Amino acid sequence: MNQLLLRITVLAITVSSYRAAAQEVQISRNELIALTPEWKGARFADGRPRVSDTLLQRMKQVSVEEAWAVMKNAGYGYQVAETWQVLQPDSVLVGRAVTATFMPARPDVWKAIDSLGKQQGKRGQNTWPVDLLVKGDVYVADQFGAHRNGPTIGDNVGNAIFARSGNGIVYDGALRDIEGLKEIPGFTAFYTSYDPSYHNPPGDLNTMITAINRPTRIRTVTVMPGDVVLGKLGVVVFVPPHLAEKVCTTSEIVRLRDMFGHERLREGKYTAGQIDTRWTDEIEKDFSRWINDHISELPVPKATIQQFLKDRTW
Repeated sequence: MNQLLLRITVLAITVSSYRAAAQEVQISRNELIALTPEWKGARFADGRPRVSDTLLQRMKQVSVEEAWAVMKNAGYGYQVAETWQVLQPDSVLVGRAVTATFMPARPDVWKAIDSLGKQQGKRGQNTWPVDLLVKGDVYVADQFGAHRNGPTIGDNVGNAIFARSGNGIVYDGALRDIEGLKEIPGFTAFYTSYDPSYHNPPGDLNTMITAINRPTRIRTVTVMPGDVVLGKLGVVVFVPPHLAEKVCTTSEIVRLRDMFGHERLREGKYTAGQIDTRWTDEIEKDFSRWINDHISELPVPKATIQQFLKDRTW
């Protein structure tokens, strides 16, 4: 009898643990580390890759084409999401992704998720990911394109996001309170649509949160927490953290080559045909000398230039 009672007790604990795990929407540290094995650098306490602030600043100068080319060559061919509406369209959005996934609500699942949240002292599912943000983060949410009765972000939540992150959002869904959001200096939003309604009005469940800092889908991109978000000109690029340094360095070298080529064209030293095709060894040597002569004047980190010159074969 004692043996049977023990087995029943173990089974009950197992089932209880499974239910709790099924309701827990936020990824564990061990799971997140396991899903981002290519990243060898610093991490936040929850396991999210922590690309440096210095690298984020460098990323602001990267073009969409430059980022795409590096990632495509590394085998990441679907990291660009297009066709966004943009608040502050002249600004550039750069930061580390905190991801959230919402789904159309069904009462039983919504109740299970919400009950666990209440046990942890949480209220309002739309604010759970916001509470995790830190400076330099970008809130990235798959709101399944929800429009009428779908918005989970208005000017109140927008102010909370900006207060915590000093940054903006990528939001595949409808925003509300657009006028209020525009009044937040520095708050850049890439979003799908606008609607004055709000999620989960009384007596009507429309959305529920199902994942925080887990892989999520934005348009045709699989986005991971810790990805570097680069948003400009109505396009958003998601750079895997282990490729961020390479993306920045490649962009910087391309920028230097463009500066050199344009200067030599204005001087009449080379023709457009010579600069716009594969450079000869003579031009490459001239480029190396030009970089060395202007190393303190160029808009690229000196360490990047010095490493580039070190790796040159002439």
